Amino acid sequence: MSRNIYDLLGLVAAVSFVLALKGLSSPRTARRGNLIGAFGATLATLIVFFYASEGSTLPLNNLPLILGAIAVGVLVGVPAARKVQMTAMPQLVALFNGVGGGAAALVAIVEYLRLGADASLAAVVATVFTVVVGCVSFSGSIVTFLKLQELMTTRPVVFAGGRFVIAGTLISVLVVSGWVIRDGGTTPLLVLGALSLVFGVLFVLPVGGADVPIVISLLNAFTGLTVAASGYVLDSVLLIVAGTLVGASGTILTRLMAAAMGRSLFGTLFGAFTAKAQESAGGTETRSVKSSSAEDVAILLNYARRVVIVPGFGLAVAQAQHTVRELADLLTAKGIDVAYGIHPVAGRMPGHMNVLLAEANVPYEQLVEMEEVNPTFAQTDVALIIGANDVVNPAAKTTPGCPIYGMPILEVAHAANVIFLKRSMRPGFAGIENELLFDPKTTLLFGDAKASLTQVVSALKAV
Repeated sequence: MSRNIYDLLGLVAAVSFVLALKGLSSPRTARRGNLIGAFGATLATLIVFFYASEGSTLPLNNLPLILGAIAVGVLVGVPAARKVQMTAMPQLVALFNGVGGGAAALVAIVEYLRLGADASLAAVVATVFTVVVGCVSFSGSIVTFLKLQELMTTRPVVFAGGRFVIAGTLISVLVVSGWVIRDGGTTPLLVLGALSLVFGVLFVLPVGGADVPIVISLLNAFTGLTVAASGYVLDSVLLIVAGTLVGASGTILTRLMAAAMGRSLFGTLFGAFTAKAQESAGGTETRSVKSSSAEDVAILLNYARRVVIVPGFGLAVAQAQHTVRELADLLTAKGIDVAYGIHPVAGRMPGHMNVLLAEANVPYEQLVEMEEVNPTFAQTDVALIIGANDVVNPAAKTTPGCPIYGMPILEVAHAANVIFLKRSMRPGFAGIENELLFDPKTTLLFGDAKASLTQVVSALKAV
């Protein structure tokens, strides 16, 4: 394959990545965007084999090992992606992202060792950048996985002098980076990788569970930048383009998510060091809530004129998306206006609820973003919250110092009636109590969301 054909096919792959990002901007076109992106990635992989086999400056060696590694990746990745539950999708994204960053760092190290004394200053700088950011992305993504999987505490992990330890580690990374650039050598490069791995862990530990999706997006942007830098080291325009696209889109998404949480990115990452302790609001007093039966909920819904359904992580846990679609269709058939109120960070990752509801073929027209649905709650008869807690918690507006303070929320409290479907009185992912549960207009229906919705649907059919 000639260089011209290689560059042309690389351009096709790069355009495919751009079109994929465009498709992913809307739930209606997201599936098509994924397919276009997969096509671009497949093309980009294949042309490397054919170009290298034609006697390029970097001939393809160790072909059996490369094909074996690809086979292992396929055997692990395909079943994992197909069998993963929707509730675990963010964890899978975190792992994929971490593996990408780690792979970019390893490739940069290997290429640096191959070039040896022939490496230019620009190549060394690009290698150092790739190793640092790639290792941070790898270890940081592992911590986000552990938090999302609840294998460790989801609360911010802070310790005495933590900010100074983080600052000291960062300074050490910068100093060793200068050492590598000035003197070179394998030992300082490995030391740099180890320090960067430690910094990645320290970087993510202070982040609370509710903010983990923002960090995943940020680390995704980091991974894109490492790929772009490794593309410079490998003289691959395609890697530079693909990495830059990922880095730019990840950065934009991170800023949008931080805005949706109502805080700065710096506050998201390091706010735990300056947050004030929350005052206890309830003391030892035990407060009661108003619970109800599925039949009573069905009667309330039957006489409503407008119902807004607010999905959350609990809906994904119960795999109740098809049942809630059945309920919405039944209400619509009765002439009731139904909409789904979607918070930008509901669930565990951006677009989590959109993907979940798309799985049940919920009409895209019924998915209403927070900015559009909030003004309508005053005219809403019933707000039905299914497994969501933090994104409707008034503490985000009323309780300074709490983990979600300042985050824009869905204003369900303005609805005439609020119904919560919950398994228990356990707090949401942020670990704070929701005062809305004790509001006189709020009714709780306890139990598994899918079972509760099935009972509501049956009762509604009988009304």
